[in-house]
Amino acid sequence: MPSKAPEPRKRPGPSRCSAKGIYRPCDHTGLKTARRSRPLHLPHSLYVPVSASPPKRIAILGSTGSIGTQALEVVREQPAHFAVELLVAGRNAALLIAQAREFRPNAVVVGDESRYTEVRDALFPLGVKVYAGAKAIEQAVAMESIDLVLTAMVGFAGLRPTLAAIAAGKPIALANKETLVVAGELVTGQARAKGVNIYPVDSEHSAIFQCMAGEWDNPIEKVTLTASGGPFRGMSKAQLATVGKQQALKHPNWSMGAKVTIDSASLMNKGLEAIEAKWLFGLQPDQVDIVVHAQSIIHSLVQFRDGSLKAQLGLPSMKLPIQYALSWPRRLPTAWPRFDFARCTTFTFEQPDLEAFPNLGLALEALKRGGNAPCVLNAANEVAVEAFLQERIGFLDMSNLIAERMAKAAFIPSPDLETLEACDAETRRAAHQSLNSPAWRS
Repeated sequence: MPSKAPEPRKRPGPSRCSAKGIYRPCDHTGLKTARRSRPLHLPHSLYVPVSASPPKRIAILGSTGSIGTQALEVVREQPAHFAVELLVAGRNAALLIAQAREFRPNAVVVGDESRYTEVRDALFPLGVKVYAGAKAIEQAVAMESIDLVLTAMVGFAGLRPTLAAIAAGKPIALANKETLVVAGELVTGQARAKGVNIYPVDSEHSAIFQCMAGEWDNPIEKVTLTASGGPFRGMSKAQLATVGKQQALKHPNWSMGAKVTIDSASLMNKGLEAIEAKWLFGLQPDQVDIVVHAQSIIHSLVQFRDGSLKAQLGLPSMKLPIQYALSWPRRLPTAWPRFDFARCTTFTFEQPDLEAFPNLGLALEALKRGGNAPCVLNAANEVAVEAFLQERIGFLDMSNLIAERMAKAAFIPSPDLETLEACDAETRRAAHQSLNSPAWRS
């Protein structure tokens, strides 16, 4: 079975992202400090039109998931600006094949090696190279012809491919929040060392990124991440004891994958985003606030040291932050629906209920502790969410399992990659062992 990275397809134009060397965050961010201090303020006539450049060649890791399919919608709508160079999926061979037939990438990788023959035979007539397995993913992201890597694989599995792309000097559009939750110090440190930009895709972090435009020399006082509150906003802990999977999967505002939707319902998602914000923007735990904003129009706010607040607003759609990450520093025209103030005349804000939603408190605790605590949190949460989706445990049992593992795990203040992988594996093993114990089965 092939495992060597595919040879690059020869296309005109540079092999590096044209935005390279323009983006300069201030020292308080976790992103790259580039050679030039800021984009030059040139007359419009001196700017090269976007259409004059060849399409940016994108690798999409997790192409069959929610973010991946929406990213392909963006590519479909912006063919002059983006082309697909690499598609990576886990097990959904049928959708991966359909995507490759439409977008004609140089190569595809299917993570499940048992699906290799099916994908290879389907795509052989098109000349699309096919590879399989985790190692092939890490090799493929280093293809010379890739301009930018969108990492949208779900969970801990996205960490090594992201590190491999950074090692190859590829700019990253980051949608896999677990990468920074588990290994934020490691990932941002390697990105700085390699001079690699990390562009946030999560709507909240994209909002902060957009608010920081023109503000790189102005230190952040704090950021406020907004949470919709999910389908159970306003419920008490007693009420949450009886909710089920189907209720939890009905998010009022956003269309997302199952795992992220459950995290949103439990507010774990907002806790993971707080940890991610720390590493993306170089913040201390007390510089990250969370507020419930049921309308999901304000995606985040940035407060500066003079007391000024900047917010990014927009309809709840992931396509906008995806496109912004892919096209930065330019904004491309779209035909998407626009927000109408006449239809939404009220914005509400409230503090999250940490008693009813203890997952958020557990995540904020991990943020403050640092070290391997976020890794333990993430691994236990992934096991808990899987068990809840399988209807093996109740909604509040997820918090109990996570709290148990966090209390029992040994604290490691400065873990390296191998230590984090061992911590992840041990936390998952112990969590599954707990779920199989008589106390949990009863």
